[in-house]
Amino acid sequence: MRRFSETRRPHPLARGVTPLIDGIRKERAALGPIKKLAERIIDTSDYTVHDLRQAIERHYADADAGRPMAITLITFGYKYGIPFDMDLMFDLRFLPNPHFVPDLREHTGEDPRVREYVTAGVESREFLARLRDFLEYLLPRYRREGKSYLTIGFGCTGGRHRSVAIAAVMAEQLRVAGYEVSLKHRDMREK
Repeated sequence: MRRFSETRRPHPLARGVTPLIDGIRKERAALGPIKKLAERIIDTSDYTVHDLRQAIERHYADADAGRPMAITLITFGYKYGIPFDMDLMFDLRFLPNPHFVPDLREHTGEDPRVREYVTAGVESREFLARLRDFLEYLLPRYRREGKSYLTIGFGCTGGRHRSVAIAAVMAEQLRVAGYEVSLKHRDMREK
Protein backbone atom coordinates (compact mmCIF):
# COMPACT_ATOMS: atom_id res chain seq x y z
CA MET A 1 0.00 0.00 0.00
CA ARG A 2 2.85 2.35 0.86
CA ARG A 3 4.44 1.86 -2.56
CA PHE A 4 1.25 2.76 -4.44
CA SER A 5 0.63 5.66 -2.12
CA GLU A 6 4.16 7.03 -2.62
CA THR A 7 4.10 6.71 -6.40
CA ARG A 8 0.50 7.97 -6.62
CA ARG A 9 -0.19 5.39 -9.29
CA PRO A 10 -3.47 3.50 -9.23
CA HIS A 11 -3.29 -0.24 -8.72
CA PRO A 12 -4.43 -1.88 -11.98
CA LEU A 13 -7.02 -3.98 -10.12
CA ALA A 14 -8.26 -1.10 -7.97
CA ARG A 15 -9.23 1.48 -10.56
CA GLY A 16 -12.21 3.68 -10.00
CA VAL A 17 -13.89 3.51 -6.63
CA THR A 18 -12.40 0.18 -5.48
CA PRO A 19 -10.15 0.67 -2.44
CA LEU A 20 -6.43 0.04 -2.94
CA ILE A 21 -6.38 -2.83 -0.45
CA ASP A 22 -9.05 -4.67 -2.48
CA GLY A 23 -6.91 -4.37 -5.62
CA ILE A 24 -3.91 -5.78 -3.75
CA ARG A 25 -6.02 -8.69 -2.45
CA LYS A 26 -7.26 -9.45 -5.99
CA GLU A 27 -3.68 -9.41 -7.25
CA ARG A 28 -2.52 -11.82 -4.52
CA ALA A 29 -5.39 -14.19 -5.28
CA ALA A 30 -4.67 -14.10 -9.03
CA LEU A 31 -0.94 -14.74 -8.49
CA GLY A 32 -1.48 -17.49 -5.87
CA PRO A 33 -1.06 -20.43 -8.29
CA ILE A 34 2.12 -18.88 -9.72
CA LYS A 35 3.52 -18.31 -6.24
CA LYS A 36 3.14 -22.04 -5.52
CA LEU A 37 5.40 -22.80 -8.50
CA ALA A 38 8.11 -20.32 -7.48
CA GLU A 39 11.55 -21.49 -6.43
CA ARG A 40 12.30 -18.18 -4.73
CA ILE A 41 9.95 -15.63 -3.20
CA ILE A 42 11.21 -12.12 -2.52
CA ASP A 43 9.20 -10.10 -0.03
CA THR A 44 9.36 -6.57 -1.41
CA SER A 45 7.24 -4.94 1.28
CA ASP A 46 10.05 -2.76 2.58
CA TYR A 47 12.00 -2.38 -0.68
CA THR A 48 12.49 0.78 -2.65
CA VAL A 49 12.67 0.37 -6.42
CA HIS A 50 16.47 0.51 -6.08
CA ASP A 51 16.45 -2.23 -3.41
CA LEU A 52 14.29 -4.42 -5.63
CA ARG A 53 16.59 -3.97 -8.65
CA GLN A 54 19.62 -4.88 -6.51
CA ALA A 55 17.87 -7.96 -5.08
CA ILE A 56 16.89 -9.20 -8.54
CA GLU A 57 20.39 -8.58 -9.93
CA ARG A 58 21.96 -10.28 -6.90
CA HIS A 59 19.82 -13.41 -7.35
CA TYR A 60 19.51 -13.66 -11.12
CA ALA A 61 22.16 -11.67 -12.99
CA ASP A 62 25.44 -13.20 -14.07
CA ALA A 63 28.36 -11.66 -12.23
CA ASP A 64 29.61 -9.92 -15.37
CA ALA A 65 26.24 -9.20 -17.00
CA GLY A 66 25.65 -5.70 -15.62
CA ARG A 67 24.40 -3.01 -17.95
CA PRO A 68 27.19 -0.63 -18.88
CA MET A 69 26.71 2.92 -17.64
CA ALA A 70 26.81 5.26 -20.61
CA ILE A 71 28.78 8.40 -19.77
CA THR A 72 28.45 11.55 -21.84
CA LEU A 73 30.95 14.36 -21.48
CA ILE A 74 29.63 17.70 -22.72
CA THR A 75 31.81 20.74 -23.23
CA PHE A 76 30.26 24.19 -23.25
CA GLY A 77 30.95 27.90 -22.94
CA TYR A 78 29.48 29.75 -19.98
CA LYS A 79 28.89 32.78 -22.18
CA TYR A 80 26.31 30.68 -24.10
CA GLY A 81 24.57 29.38 -20.97
CA ILE A 82 24.77 26.21 -18.94
CA PRO A 83 23.36 22.98 -20.43
CA PHE A 84 20.27 21.95 -18.48
CA ASP A 85 20.64 18.17 -18.36
CA MET A 86 23.91 17.50 -16.51
CA ASP A 87 24.47 15.30 -13.48
CA LEU A 88 27.88 16.80 -12.68
CA MET A 89 29.49 20.03 -13.85
CA PHE A 90 33.06 21.33 -13.63
CA ASP A 91 34.07 24.96 -14.16
CA LEU A 92 37.48 25.11 -15.85
CA ARG A 93 37.88 28.87 -16.05
CA PHE A 94 40.73 28.74 -13.51
CA LEU A 95 43.01 26.92 -15.99
CA PRO A 96 45.37 28.72 -18.43
CA ASN A 97 43.35 30.25 -21.26
CA PRO A 98 44.67 29.71 -24.82
CA HIS A 99 42.38 32.50 -26.04
CA PHE A 100 45.03 34.98 -24.91
CA VAL A 101 47.86 33.25 -26.80
CA PRO A 102 47.80 34.57 -30.39
CA ASP A 103 49.17 31.35 -31.92
CA LEU A 104 46.51 29.25 -30.16
CA ARG A 105 43.44 31.48 -30.20
CA GLU A 106 42.02 30.27 -33.52
CA HIS A 107 42.48 26.58 -32.67
CA THR A 108 40.30 24.41 -30.43
CA GLY A 109 41.08 22.08 -27.55
CA GLU A 110 41.27 19.26 -30.09
CA ASP A 111 44.54 20.71 -31.39
CA PRO A 112 47.53 19.02 -29.66
CA ARG A 113 49.22 22.41 -29.06
CA VAL A 114 46.15 23.78 -27.25
CA ARG A 115 45.72 20.59 -25.28
CA GLU A 116 49.38 20.69 -24.22
CA TYR A 117 49.07 24.36 -23.20
CA VAL A 118 45.96 23.67 -21.08
CA THR A 119 47.18 20.47 -19.43
CA ALA A 120 50.92 21.14 -18.95
CA GLY A 121 50.80 23.30 -15.82
CA VAL A 122 51.08 22.02 -12.26
CA GLU A 123 47.51 23.12 -11.41
CA SER A 124 46.13 21.45 -14.53
CA ARG A 125 47.92 18.16 -13.82
CA GLU A 126 46.80 18.23 -10.19
CA PHE A 127 43.22 18.99 -11.21
CA LEU A 128 43.18 16.11 -13.72
CA ALA A 129 44.58 13.67 -11.15
CA ARG A 130 42.08 14.74 -8.50
CA LEU A 131 39.18 14.65 -10.96
CA ARG A 132 40.15 11.16 -12.15
CA ASP A 133 40.32 9.96 -8.53
CA PHE A 134 36.96 11.60 -7.77
CA LEU A 135 35.27 9.98 -10.77
CA GLU A 136 36.86 6.60 -10.00
CA TYR A 137 35.24 6.92 -6.56
CA LEU A 138 31.84 8.15 -7.82
CA LEU A 139 31.14 6.11 -10.94
CA PRO A 140 30.89 2.67 -9.31
CA ARG A 141 28.53 4.15 -6.71
CA TYR A 142 26.28 5.68 -9.37
CA ARG A 143 26.33 2.34 -11.18
CA ARG A 144 25.45 0.45 -7.99
CA GLU A 145 22.42 2.71 -7.55
CA GLY A 146 21.24 1.71 -11.03
CA LYS A 147 22.18 4.82 -12.97
CA SER A 148 22.36 3.86 -16.65
CA TYR A 149 23.32 7.29 -17.98
CA LEU A 150 25.57 9.96 -16.52
CA THR A 151 26.18 13.35 -18.08
CA ILE A 152 29.22 15.36 -17.00
CA GLY A 153 29.67 18.94 -18.13
CA PHE A 154 32.97 20.76 -18.58
CA GLY A 155 32.68 24.51 -18.99
CA CYS A 156 35.02 27.35 -19.81
CA THR A 157 34.35 30.87 -21.05
CA GLY A 158 33.73 30.10 -24.73
CA GLY A 159 33.62 26.30 -24.82
CA ARG A 160 36.42 26.05 -27.40
CA HIS A 161 39.71 25.52 -25.58
CA ARG A 162 39.96 24.48 -21.94
CA SER A 163 36.73 22.49 -21.67
CA VAL A 164 37.44 20.62 -24.92
CA ALA A 165 41.03 19.77 -23.93
CA ILE A 166 40.16 18.58 -20.40
CA ALA A 167 37.11 16.60 -21.52
CA ALA A 168 39.22 14.83 -24.15
CA VAL A 169 41.76 13.79 -21.51
CA MET A 170 39.02 12.59 -19.16
CA ALA A 171 37.28 10.67 -21.96
CA GLU A 172 40.51 8.82 -22.71
CA GLN A 173 41.11 8.01 -19.04
CA LEU A 174 37.54 6.78 -18.51
CA ARG A 175 37.69 4.59 -21.62
CA VAL A 176 40.94 3.05 -20.39
CA ALA A 177 39.14 2.35 -17.09
CA GLY A 178 36.49 0.42 -19.06
CA TYR A 179 33.65 2.92 -19.28
CA GLU A 180 31.54 3.63 -22.35
CA VAL A 181 32.12 7.34 -23.02
CA SER A 182 30.80 9.72 -25.65
CA LEU A 183 32.15 13.23 -26.05
CA LYS A 184 30.04 16.16 -27.29
CA HIS A 185 31.20 19.71 -27.91
CA ARG A 186 28.25 22.08 -27.74
CA ASP A 187 30.02 25.40 -28.42
CA MET A 188 33.41 24.45 -29.87
CA ARG A 189 32.65 25.88 -33.32
CA GLU A 190 31.24 29.17 -31.98
CA LYS A 191 33.38 32.32 -32.18
